[in-house]
Amino acid sequence: MSGNEIMISSGVAERVAPEERPLSRVGRQPIPIPQGVTVEVIYGGVIITGPRGTVTQKYHPEVNVRADGDEIIVERLTDRKFHHSLHGLTRSLIANAVVGVTEGYNRTLELMGVGYRVQQNGAGITLSVGYSHTVDIFPEDGLIMEVEGNNRVHVSGVDKQKVGQLAAKVRKVRPPNAYKEKGIRYQNEVLRLKPGKAAARRAV
Repeated sequence: MSGNEIMISSGVAERVAPEERPLSRVGRQPIPIPQGVTVEVIYGGVIITGPRGTVTQKYHPEVNVRADGDEIIVERLTDRKFHHSLHGLTRSLIANAVVGVTEGYNRTLELMGVGYRVQQNGAGITLSVGYSHTVDIFPEDGLIMEVEGNNRVHVSGVDKQKVGQLAAKVRKVRPPNAYKEKGIRYQNEVLRLKPGKAAARRAV
């Protein structure tokens, strides 16, 4: 059965025209505006301000965004596949911005390995992860880096994308080793450790 066919109750496959497919279900959902949040729609972007800060989220000009009362409505121009993809993407990005200015985003990283440690360095951090030198990382405006103990880093902010990028930058300094429990990993990240040659020989 091809991707353009569905099964109906009689057991006979019926071909459905592409324009009849229920696409962009996410895009059609209005975004509620919480109390204390203001929304300003500008050309190609929307400025969302809340208790935790302000996020300017840009979007493609071929998507219509408007504030209607206590909701944000995202509308596509046509039913073309390109506009369908923009519809759901734009809605998700704006919804993430609303969550960011009200609740914020946080990523936690953990250092694994003997002698691996992290220290607070002003607004940034200093990593000692097995190199002959330390590594300093400083956040850009709107992001916060906090050290817990000597092996845990919290990255927080209102912009989900920037928080994720900074967390990935910290992890990239020393990614988890596939054979040893060493490196920097996300909290609750599941690692697939390899046994190594010595363990493989013993297994034989």
